[in-house]
Amino acid sequence: MVLINRIYTRTGDAGTTRLASGAEVSKTDLRVAAYGDVDETNTCLGLARLHTAGTDLDPLLARLQNELFDLGADLATPPGPAEERALRILDSQVTRLEHEIDALNAGLGELTSFILPGGSPAAAFLHLARTVSRRAERSAVALAGSGQPVSGPALRYLNRLSDLLFVAARVANDQGRGDVLWQAGATRDA
Repeated sequence: MVLINRIYTRTGDAGTTRLASGAEVSKTDLRVAAYGDVDETNTCLGLARLHTAGTDLDPLLARLQNELFDLGADLATPPGPAEERALRILDSQVTRLEHEIDALNAGLGELTSFILPGGSPAAAFLHLARTVSRRAERSAVALAGSGQPVSGPALRYLNRLSDLLFVAARVANDQGRGDVLWQAGATRDA
C-alpha cells in the first residue's frame, strides 16, 4: 500500500531525488528521465480519455494508465538481488499488448500514406501519447545503453505501447476513415 501524507518534502530542493530503492540521484539522472517520460505518457492518456468515455477504447486506456504506473515503478527500481520483490512489467503484459494491437488493427483498412497526428480529439491526444511514449522508450534505451540495468520486459512494453497507441488513434478516427493523410510535397508550389 502507498501512503502519501505530505505533498512536499523539501528533499528535492538541492536537485536530487530518491529512487524506489532509496538511492539518492540527481533529478537529471537517466533513470529519473525514463520514468518521468512514462509519467508524461500517462498524462497524455488521461487527456485522450476525456474523449473516449463510453467507447471500447476507454477501458483499454484505463488499464494502460495503471500499467504505466507499474512501469514507472519498474524503472524507478534498478534490477538487482536486493530488489527481487520489486514490481516489474511481465512478458505476459507485452504479449497482451501484441494481441490488442492485432485485434484493433484487424478492423482497419490498409495504409496508403503516413498519417498526420490529428483527426478527432481522441486520436490527436493518442498520437501525442504515442510520441511521448516513444521518447520514454528512447530514455529507457539510453539508460540501458549507459550500463544501468533495465528489465527486458519494460523495454519491450514501451516498444509495443507506441504501436498500440498508433493503432488506437486510427480506431478513434472512425476506424481509420478520419485519418489525416500526409500528402508528400503538397505545399512545395504554394
